[in-house]
Amino acid sequence: MATLELSDVTKIYPNGQAAVDGLDLTVEDGETLMLLGPSGCGKSTTLRMVAGLEAVTGGDVRLDGQRINDTPPKDRDVAMVFQNYALYPHLTVEQNIGLCLRVAGKSRREVRDRVQAIARLLELEALLDQTPATLSGGQSQRVAIGRALVREPRLFLLDEPLSALDAKLRVRTRADLGVLLKRLGVTTMYVTHDQNEAMSLGDRVAVLNGGRVEQVGTSQELYSTPANVFVAGFVGSPAMNLLRANVVDRGDGLAVTIGSTQLPVTDARTAARLAARERADTDVIVGIRPEQLGLPDPTTPPERRLRGEVTMVEALGSELVVGISVPTAVGHGDVVARLKMGPIPHVGSTMELAVPDDTVLYVFDPDSGATLMS
Repeated sequence: MATLELSDVTKIYPNGQAAVDGLDLTVEDGETLMLLGPSGCGKSTTLRMVAGLEAVTGGDVRLDGQRINDTPPKDRDVAMVFQNYALYPHLTVEQNIGLCLRVAGKSRREVRDRVQAIARLLELEALLDQTPATLSGGQSQRVAIGRALVREPRLFLLDEPLSALDAKLRVRTRADLGVLLKRLGVTTMYVTHDQNEAMSLGDRVAVLNGGRVEQVGTSQELYSTPANVFVAGFVGSPAMNLLRANVVDRGDGLAVTIGSTQLPVTDARTAARLAARERADTDVIVGIRPEQLGLPDPTTPPERRLRGEVTMVEALGSELVVGISVPTAVGHGDVVARLKMGPIPHVGSTMELAVPDDTVLYVFDPDSGATLMS
């Protein structure tokens, strides 16, 4: 096992495009760090630079304190699993797993013993004589992982290894992979664009955007205390509602107004930050999680109701996801709610959503996008 450190790492292509821009990350010994972000954010490029498959334009990549920028890939003691498993179709599972050991000149007995140990760990013993064409997607994925692990690397790199699986198999394999990574305790950097994958498998998650790190933390930290608008809108399903609002002083405290809805700011730190701003009646961005919204009842006051035209309806069996368009400080904004299944509204109809008293309001600066809650 090892500790991986990336210090001010940059990747600029010949056309001037900066795929990675001043990246600072540390993966602790035995930790699984997930790189999460949209397509083109630089996560796979980062992984390839760590593996030595891409040259580093600037900054340092260190493994256990040793700079490895110019170390050939074969000498880095790093193993990588790609999106396509790249198994040799003419070799059996046993031969695929043990190939790198045979190339390295290991004895036949050592190859056999290490392959069998990995096969037991990954529950592949019954498949050792089969070829890749006879395997399912999940089995192929385990063979690819076995081929990487049999080398006993210091660092394990995974580049969206579940992306080729269908939805049902992906969920099951994700659970199996999570157990496996915990059992192995190998320092791991794992790239994915799937937030459910990142949140469930990682000890920590690094959210990337435009080649930069937006926030690093546990899944709960990213969900509960997003550092900025990007993280708030990217983590969570459905995504957090982000609406332009005005801050007003009601005499008994500050509130944010969204159209005719007026919500008191109950968090003391957030209220203090808002009160310290130089501008009066300033705009902010307010975030509300879809799962915190509900349907109003007769006791719900008018100022805690969001009213608008229904723009989207998804009936998901046990849940109902509804979107409405509401007036905001700058025109209209879309609000999505995740509700218990009930009467299904029609697109184009008018609907009200309740913002309960215990709803957490996330407040962000409209210019920088940074949180105003800490």
